[in-house]
Amino acid sequence: MTDAEALVFVVDDDASMRESLQNLLRSVGLRVEAFASAQEFLRRTPPEVPSCLVLDVRLPGLSGLELQQRLVEGDRAIPIIFITGHGDIPMSVQAMQAGAMTFLTKPFRDQELLDAIQQALARDRHAREQRAEMAALRLRFDALTPRQRDVLALMVAGLLNKQIAGELGTSEATVKTHRQHVMAKMSADSLAALIRMADKLGILPPKS
Repeated sequence: MTDAEALVFVVDDDASMRESLQNLLRSVGLRVEAFASAQEFLRRTPPEVPSCLVLDVRLPGLSGLELQQRLVEGDRAIPIIFITGHGDIPMSVQAMQAGAMTFLTKPFRDQELLDAIQQALARDRHAREQRAEMAALRLRFDALTPRQRDVLALMVAGLLNKQIAGELGTSEATVKTHRQHVMAKMSADSLAALIRMADKLGILPPKS
């Protein structure tokens, strides 16, 4: 299990536990940064690479669960693996409902943690790819002129060139030109692909 760019954060107020976790993660080729408190971690700029957070539940100041809530409220999405020596069912349920990957009770097996981290990094990598894809799609849509957006909306609604021309009060030839520009600017190689893009953008007309 190696990932040169991934970054694992560890937040635990127990210095020996932090050192142990850092040694474990570095031994399998992972980069790691450790913090003694939630406040320290919050001061860290969010990373631009796939990452996850190994987080102790009980911490001085902000607890692990409170840190999780802060991250959710601040739109700082990062997969969280909770670790605790004092876990209980209501606590684990709360963490999982708020989006935690898993909840490990100390002492846990090294491989159990490593497997959880691998899954968390894979989830974050996928989420980042989706966000990047969506951002690129929005940029392409924003590059359309208002009339091209009108044509796009009618195209994905299933209207033919003649029908679109009637709706917009223009000629079929003009619609055909707009249609070509829409397909090129959106990098769509088919109407089906354009419809999928419109669906992702939330501009697909509702089914009748």
